[in-house]
Amino acid sequence: MDNQQFLDQEAAEEARKALLELLDKAMLKPGSILVIGCSSSEIMGSLIGHGSSYSTAEALVGRILPELTSRGIYLAAQCCEHLNRALIIERDCAEAYGLEPVCVVPQPKAGGSFATAVWKAMRDPVAVEHIRAHAGMDIGGTLIGMHLKDVAVPVRLSLDHIGKAVLICARTRPKYIGGERACYPTKKV
Repeated sequence: MDNQQFLDQEAAEEARKALLELLDKAMLKPGSILVIGCSSSEIMGSLIGHGSSYSTAEALVGRILPELTSRGIYLAAQCCEHLNRALIIERDCAEAYGLEPVCVVPQPKAGGSFATAVWKAMRDPVAVEHIRAHAGMDIGGTLIGMHLKDVAVPVRLSLDHIGKAVLICARTRPKYIGGERACYPTKKV
């Protein structure tokens, strides 16, 4: 195994560990959506958009996607700014949530390596412009907040980096409404 393969596998295992921890803390149910924005450039120690590594992205997808699929959780892979941060999802996710597909196929330099690897790994991928995800992972400062439901709650994990990329995770919750007289459920809604 050469040095790049070793770094790819190490980053992929870190991503898998972080994902499992997030899934445990966020308590996502089957049918939930998890958005992931991932800069392979940042993972490898370069500035976002300036050192893309398809092999790194492919290694992460190989560890992340099976974990989500086995739990019935939809992955929404955020594309880069060149595709206006569109998302790659399975067609059945788009149908289940009433999302309208748009016509584009991500490429490493227009969409990003991670979204491209997800597109190639999914059974029936489509791109959509907007989503309201239940939780998310931002690997390398990709700004996933625009794709989370209204009330995002930070989730602190034992890992704060994937490779050299900063890792920030969140889950969402329903809005609290009603003021001081309101009563709220004690279990997660």
